[in-house]
Amino acid sequence: MQKNPTASCHVSLTCLALMLPLLAASKGALADDSQDLAKAVQNPVANMISLPFAFDFDHGSGPHKNGRATVLNIQPVIPFKLTQDWNVIVRTIVPLVNQHTPGLGSASGNGDILQSFFFSPANVGSVIWGVGPVVSYPTASERALGSGKFGLGPTGVMLVQNGPWTVGALANHVWSVAGDSKRSDVSTTYLQPFVAYSLGDGWTVGANTKIIHDWSNNRTTVAILGGPSKVFTLGNQPMSFGVQGRYYALSPSSGPRWGVSASLTFLFPGK
Repeated sequence: MQKNPTASCHVSLTCLALMLPLLAASKGALADDSQDLAKAVQNPVANMISLPFAFDFDHGSGPHKNGRATVLNIQPVIPFKLTQDWNVIVRTIVPLVNQHTPGLGSASGNGDILQSFFFSPANVGSVIWGVGPVVSYPTASERALGSGKFGLGPTGVMLVQNGPWTVGALANHVWSVAGDSKRSDVSTTYLQPFVAYSLGDGWTVGANTKIIHDWSNNRTTVAILGGPSKVFTLGNQPMSFGVQGRYYALSPSSGPRWGVSASLTFLFPGK
């Protein structure tokens, strides 16, 4: 029986509503300056609460290469102070998906939620890093939108911020540890090297590569992305907006060929 995608979206929005009170508790140490904020946006483990809404559109999937998918990723990032020397940064990805592949059908609703916990030093220099566990929750509302498995694994990020440059990489690996026994096991590696250059006045241009290898099916996807972003203030609310083009240098036969992304991020720097 097909689940109601509207009800699924209500579940995701309820989860988001529960996260919003935490946004008022931001006590990071970053100055409310567009240049500092632009650098913080490029840092996955910045000591700053943020709430990105990332919209992705992909085209070219399926046997006839005219399939398409749209995904709205709600991605709250919430740091917590563990001790004087350590923070934990919780990064959550809640995907809302609509996809259509001619000959294979359509699906719409929630995807699997992915949550990363980065333990990172509170006092850092130009080299910034964080390590911890990553958890995948089988929350997909449609079979085609998720693995049906509860997954666990390690994650880590390291970057260097020197002058206008940000250079680094983020990686994780997820193994399935529980879930629907009739579904395939999960063993997936994700690697994302990235580089960004600050142009001043809140402007940044960046590029990254997303490499995903599915060990269970021996399939690799390589997407190359690049584009500008801008930090600005709407009223008293700092925000960042960015756009990126995406080219799939390597993709399974059923995978996409190109795409575009747009993101709007609400920033909550410390006061």
